[in-house]
Amino acid sequence: MVQKFHNAAMLVVGDEILSGRTRDANLYYLGSYLAKHGIELKEGRIIPDEHETIVHHVRELSAKYDAVFTSGGIGPTHD
Repeated sequence: MVQKFHNAAMLVVGDEILSGRTRDANLYYLGSYLAKHGIELKEGRIIPDEHETIVHHVRELSAKYDAVFTSGGIGPTHD
């Protein structure tokens, strides 16, 4: 059975985003895409590349929203 969700949150993971070195476009894109499909993006957070921080925010948002999307945080990088 496919379950429809009505609201969502997004985590953007990356020290480079927090520092301003890189601009995030995914949050805007996802919000627009979801809105076209009747899903409200209720919250967006930008967090650092720290395992414990990522786990904390995923758990917290998962308890509040039907779906949680993540972007970035692909692993150890030079930053």
